[in-house]
Amino acid sequence: MIIGAVLLAISSCSSLPISATQNVCHIFSAKNGWYRSALKMQDKWEVPLHVPMAVMYHESKFRRKAKPPRRYFLGLIPGKRRSSAYGYSQAVNSTWEAYITQTKNYGARRTSFDDSMDFVGWYINKSTNLARIAKNDPYNQYLAYHEGWTGFRKESYKKKPWLLRVASEVVTTADNYQTQLNDCEASLARRLRR
Repeated sequence: MIIGAVLLAISSCSSLPISATQNVCHIFSAKNGWYRSALKMQDKWEVPLHVPMAVMYHESKFRRKAKPPRRYFLGLIPGKRRSSAYGYSQAVNSTWEAYITQTKNYGARRTSFDDSMDFVGWYINKSTNLARIAKNDPYNQYLAYHEGWTGFRKESYKKKPWLLRVASEVVTTADNYQTQLNDCEASLARRLRR
């Protein structure tokens, strides 16, 4: 009985119900420290926090160990995953390694919300510098995030109608998160001062 209660408590700490992930105020209220991490990213990279939060929602639904689905042979035999994407940010190995090298954040883990939030802020900042995308443009930031800077410049996303739909959904999520933040930022700030 006690072991079951402990396991339930641990599992409830590791993920949020889907309904809660659609409201950024609920996310920051439920996950102690996430708002502080988001503010730290915002100050460091000058990226409005609703944009990376929307990116992470659409990449992992805030699941710390999220991975892309496997390919299956003959519909039964599990094969390789579609990419090395992993964690909250769904960063692929090569881009995560570039982030670590450039930021010297050598202990960073993709399963850490703090590190993943910093990674997405870093990526958005680089997209602004390399591809001239405004930091508050969730549509194009998401396309660059998904396709990489070279793919974005080559407009590879134009051949992917499904990706354009997701980018539009990222805009809706970012707008909703911004509206929600307008209502709860004062109470979140008060909690930080306690």
